[in-house]
Amino acid sequence: MRIFRASKAYNASILEDGREYPRLAEAKRTSHGYRAKKSFRRHWQLYLVMAPALLYFFVFKYIPIANSVIAFKEYNVVEGIWGSPWAGFKYFELFFGNPVFWTLIKNTLTISLYSLIVGFPIPIILAICLNEIRDGFFRRFTQLVTYAPYFISTVIVVSMLMLFLSPQLGAINHLLKALGQRPINFLASPGMFAGIFAWSGAWQFSGYAAVIYLAALSSIDPQLHDAAKVDGASRLQKIRHVDLPGIMPVILVILILNVGSLLSVSFEKVFLMQNPLNLTASEVISTYVYKIGLLNANYSFATAVGLFNSVVGMILLLLVNSLAKRLSNSGAGLW
Repeated sequence: MRIFRASKAYNASILEDGREYPRLAEAKRTSHGYRAKKSFRRHWQLYLVMAPALLYFFVFKYIPIANSVIAFKEYNVVEGIWGSPWAGFKYFELFFGNPVFWTLIKNTLTISLYSLIVGFPIPIILAICLNEIRDGFFRRFTQLVTYAPYFISTVIVVSMLMLFLSPQLGAINHLLKALGQRPINFLASPGMFAGIFAWSGAWQFSGYAAVIYLAALSSIDPQLHDAAKVDGASRLQKIRHVDLPGIMPVILVILILNVGSLLSVSFEKVFLMQNPLNLTASEVISTYVYKIGLLNANYSFATAVGLFNSVVGMILLLLVNSLAKRLSNSGAGLW
């Protein structure tokens, strides 16, 4: 207020000797608009490189959000999105009152939590182990072997699972028979679905995820390791007191992003692994939306279910980020 009163009294921000009014100049330098313009002039090449990615997210992620209004309408193709009559919260009430609602939530959370518990620590352990390997050839070979499964498509991975776990031809069941055990139809057992999904996902993606932690480990100051060595720290003590604290911000960011997508289970893999025998454990929100929305052409109901899924994911993301702020005093750097 004092700044505005002073500017009003002078009727300008310039003093008689030509200098800018000090407080107004300070306010101008600390304003968000001024800093944004200064940053853009200084780093315009970086903003230019970011422009295609920002344009992609704006066109394909943010603009389609407006079409979520279908969830609140009696949508039909003839009248279009905005011409269809309003239905209010009708489809949300139908979904919450549907007998399969709690089954979908339970299956989705079971598969997601199992995948998080199994798949989150393995890349960290793998990255630390690779970082401790001194033999360059063996380290590169191990990283290549663990990284290669990431490039195998989901369809091929599921086909491999079907072959390995087949009751008649599967290698695992041949081993069970050799041990005098009866063969097991793994993919037909609802109780084994989450485990098969999680462990196969860990095998496929751990090598790729470990690259992120390896990059974080390489940024740790070598002097910290030298100081720990001088203090007589063992290799495990250096990992505990130097490596893990050094990559903790990255761990928190990855954890927050994973928790935010708890209800967004990989549709392709779940759908390909589904069969009538394991449907009680494999029917998740994403596959249910596909069957209701595309196969049954009930677009309003499917959009309502998908919108519920997105809102819950956003709430989880905000809660975990808030918790990370309190625990690390940094909020993991998300916002």
